[in-house]
Formats: sequence, C-alpha cells, structure tokens
Amino acid sequence: MPSSNLKMHTPNLVDSNIERIAELFPNCITEKPKTDEQGNVLKDASGQAILERGIDFELLKQELSHSVIDGSQERYRLDWVGKREAIVTANSPIAKTLRPCRAESVDFDTTGNLFIEGDNLEALKLLQESYLGKVKMIYIDPPYNTGNDFIYNDDFAEDTAEFFERSGQVDADGNRLVANTENNGRFHSDWLSMMYSRLKLARNLLSDDGVIFISIDDTEASNLKKICDEIYGSSNFLAQIIWERAFSPINLKKHFSESHDFIIAYSVDKEKALSYGLERSEEADDRYKNPDNDPRGVWQSDNFSVGPAIENKIYEITTPSGRKIMPPNGRCWLLTQDRFEEFKADKRIWFGEDGNNVPRIKRFLSEVKNSVTPMTIWKYQDVGHSQSASQNLKKLFDGQSFFTYPKPVELISRIVKLYSSKNDIVMDFFAGSSTTAHAVMQLNAEDGGNRKFIMVQIPEATDSKSEAFKAGYPTIAEISKERIRRAGAKIKTDNADKDGINELDTGFRVLKIDTSNMNDIYYRPQDYNQDLLATLENNIKEDRSDEDLLFQFMLDTGVPLSLPIERTELSSKSGGHTIYQVGGNSLIASLDYIDANMVNDIAALNPLKFITSERAIATDSDKTNIKERFKQLSPHTDVRFI
Repeated sequence: MPSSNLKMHTPNLVDSNIERIAELFPNCITEKPKTDEQGNVLKDASGQAILERGIDFELLKQELSHSVIDGSQERYRLDWVGKREAIVTANSPIAKTLRPCRAESVDFDTTGNLFIEGDNLEALKLLQESYLGKVKMIYIDPPYNTGNDFIYNDDFAEDTAEFFERSGQVDADGNRLVANTENNGRFHSDWLSMMYSRLKLARNLLSDDGVIFISIDDTEASNLKKICDEIYGSSNFLAQIIWERAFSPINLKKHFSESHDFIIAYSVDKEKALSYGLERSEEADDRYKNPDNDPRGVWQSDNFSVGPAIENKIYEITTPSGRKIMPPNGRCWLLTQDRFEEFKADKRIWFGEDGNNVPRIKRFLSEVKNSVTPMTIWKYQDVGHSQSASQNLKKLFDGQSFFTYPKPVELISRIVKLYSSKNDIVMDFFAGSSTTAHAVMQLNAEDGGNRKFIMVQIPEATDSKSEAFKAGYPTIAEISKERIRRAGAKIKTDNADKDGINELDTGFRVLKIDTSNMNDIYYRPQDYNQDLLATLENNIKEDRSDEDLLFQFMLDTGVPLSLPIERTELSSKSGGHTIYQVGGNSLIASLDYIDANMVNDIAALNPLKFITSERAIATDSDKTNIKERFKQLSPHTDVRFI
C-alpha cells in the first residue's frame, strides 16, 4: 500500500510557477475561471464557473517594464469573478412569500417587531415594497471571511430542493452549505458576491437620512469599504470605527494578537443623516468650575493659541499683572486682536487667579451642546467586549453557552443611540443571537422610546454535538427567537418600577419564508390551455391559511408587516365569519367568505384597501357586485381579489 504522504504524480509546474510569481508580485495574483484544453470555462454541478488562482498578465507585464504598457482601459473599481452575477442575483425576482407563525411569536396581533426566518437575500427582496425607504438604521454582523464554511449561496434558477441536492449544497438535514476556502479558488469572490447583492438591496430599504453599520475584521475590511463606496457612495462614508473586543493578549499568536474589530458606517445621504451624539458624562460636566463667580455659570478654559500661524493673529497680549506674552513659535492666537479685545471686555478670557497666566478662552457649560461627538476608537470599558457579551448571554440562558463571539448589548445600543430617534425602525439581517433586538428593547426601556426592530436569520442548523442542539435548539434561528423572549421578560422585570414599563413592546411577529401561496397557474398562465383552466377551481394552494393570504397581499401592495391586526366576527348568511383589520382601516380582509351583508358592514368602515379571495366568492357576478357596492358606499376603497 503506497504511503499517504506520497503524491504519486509529477510536480505541477504551472502551480509552482504561480506560487513563485505570487511571492514576488502578490498584486498580480487574481481569481479567474478555470478552463479546459479547448478554452471552455469549466463549471461545477450548480452551473457556476470553477475558479482558480491565476496571473493578471497585463499587470505583470507592467511590473516588469520601465514604461507604461498599453492595455485595457484603467478605472478605479473593485472587480471579482461573479460581480455581474451578484448584480443580476440582487435584481432577479423570486416567487416566495412570508407565512405568519403565531405559535412562535410573542404578542402577534399587537407587536410592531418582526422576526423573519429564512435566507436574508430572499427576505430583503420580499421587503422591497413594504419597507422601501422606511428603515432608519441597519446594523449587521455578517460572517467574517475566515475560510470556514458559510451557508449563504444564491441561486434561484431552480425553486426546489433538487437543486441543492444535485449541487451538493445541503447537509444531512437539508441546510444549505457552501465551502468558502482558498482551495476552491473563490476565497474572496464568494464572500464579496454574497455581501454585494445584500448591501445593494439593503440600501433601498434605508430612508433618505438612514445609516448602515457593518461589523468586520481585517480580512475583508478593505474590500467591504470598496463595495460600500460603490453602493452608497464614497462621499457618504461616515467612519471606520475600531472596537476593542479583547483586552488580554493571546500569546500563542505568532506575530500579533488582534484585539479589535472594525465597524464600518455609511449613510444614504451624509447631508441628511443626523447624529444625536453621545450623552455627556457626569465626569465631563464636573470639569467645569466657576473660580471667578461668573454669573453665566460654570466654565472650563481652553487653549487660546492655535496652529499653523496666521499673520493677522500674531500680536502681543498684556496680562492684568503687566506681563507681555506672544503666541508660541509656529502658532498664533485664536482670535484677531479686535475680537480678542471684545472677548476680554466680556470677561471670556482667563489669565489665572493671579492674572499672570497665559490667556485661555472660557467655555461655559450652558453654551455647550448636550451631546458629545463620538471618537472612532471605542474602548471595551465603554461598550463591552466579546468575553463580557458571552458571559451575559450565558446568564440569560441559565448558564448554557451557545455563541462564541456575540456582540455586547452596550455596543449595539451605542450605535442605535447615535443615529435613531424614539420611533425609528432598526434592522439586522444577520441576526445571529439577536443582540440588536435586545439592544433596541433595552434602549426603549431606558428612554421611553418606541423603536421597532426587524430581525432576519436563516435556520442554520446547530452542530448535533453542541450545547445548543442538546438543549433543544436545532437551528440558530430558534436560539435567536428564544433570546428575544428571555431578554424581553428580563428587561420588564429589571425595570418593573418604571412608569409604563408594561406597555413596552417586547413581542415579535414571526414570519417564515416559503414558496408562494399561489399555484403555478397564478404566475404562469401561458403554460395552461382553456380545457385545463376549466378544471381548476382555485388558484390558492390547499395548505395555505387566510393569514397566509393576508400577509402575501400586504407584501404585494406595500402594507407594513408590523401593523396591528384585529380579528372580528361579522354576521353573514351562513353565520359568523372572521375578518382581519390591519392598522385600523388601512386594510380589511375577508378571505374565507363574503356576502352582501358583510360587504355593507365592511364598506361602512371606509377601509383604504379591501381584499377577498377567489375561494370566498361563488361566481364572477358576485365579484362584480362587490366592486359596485364598494363604489356606492366607500368609493375610495381599493378593492382587490386574490
């Protein structure tokens, strides 16, 4: 038996040469489609091009030349194999819907919060109508490109599980799984494509004054910033924050022990984005004193010299004690001499208690804004660190540890505080452990706000050997939902003495991504002849409920999915039937039955929209009568049939 250490083949000289070139010119190494001997692009089972490391020969020529080499047009941009496909993926429609799940929700009818279970790319597409331009803030903590597997793979060419089985993208439980290693040639391309399509769709959901914050590490920070520059515009870049996530070194590291992550922030329109700043600390206010009993209150002195020097601000100042003072070399005074005399007359210049010190300008606390502009380095003492976040989450789950590197609630709270007001929508489409939802509820409890959250989490399977799986959580989504339930209950308990705490919205409406509620004929009638049409009594799938239809209509017509829902019984010829009132009279639906008596009662409420289903009416003439009755009684109502 040959040794497993033997290669059993001659060296691959091409690969060896590429490695040598990579050592000398790493900038010339790229990812390119792999081809056969005839030059045909090789594809995997899913139809995607197989990538391999290659050489940018044009750039290599330039590296080896003393003059400019003619070639393709130069431009400033980030390109990768699959970028154009990512754009197409973002723009392609999907035949999916969101199905409500009351059993897993908390306060389903009244809550304004959403938890969407499913692929976040599909979720972002489904929300384009209902939440276009309505989200104030997005925070996401996407999977870092560590070389480990990640489960987001985007291909909607087939709308069945067969695609995933055939392409080897599912594990034993049917969960999507795509390896993202350097060996597959797509180490950067897969990750960039995954992020690009999602960030492109996310921008549509943000309001004109909206912002997005993205956690990332060193591996893709530079690339992430480039694609954000492209999607959001480089002029709308806000900051690249350094968060101190660790405070003790890992001595096993060979070169450096990383103690930070980045948080990259962009706005839709920098001119419209409003920062509320950080709260002033008592420590900061305590620095203000009033040694001269100034009637304007406490003050703090500030440096009166600035640099570089400006000629008309260089002059001699005589202190009250008679001392002559010039500004330091290379600097000048803050004000011109005329303005200085005005400030001196107004007693805004401080020369010390003995009148002999270098002049300083007085800054009164009463004139200082109530907030502090944040700096770009966030210390763990202020916003927590990874270890504290893990410990706090462990306490919430009765000592069980389910996540290795959750984000601290304090960190997300600071982000939400900075750019959201009390009634804004906050979204996280890489929900993970739902720290963002926890932070929103906690902040609302602190300041009396009514912020709403939208969480999106794919039902990624937990490891069968993990504590989470053994505790009864088969997916990350299940842990995420339970974290919201427990956090909400704890927040109310911890703040039981606050007025109105019982009114705090700690609920969430669970919606799960699924195939459309409609049979194929609803979307592809050209595939059917008249004889077949006559045999089809209903265009709605048999397993779909009235609430399933209600939410699909809300999606299709742009009605917010978080509006309160009230179920009411109306009398009819056949007895009592349930109608749904969404957001008062924003939408009324009667989906299992409708007759003239019910139409009269519903029309009297003057709804903005009314829907019923084909299965609720007997004949086409009934449909006509319903429309005409609404024209008479509530002419402004938009009447639809589903």
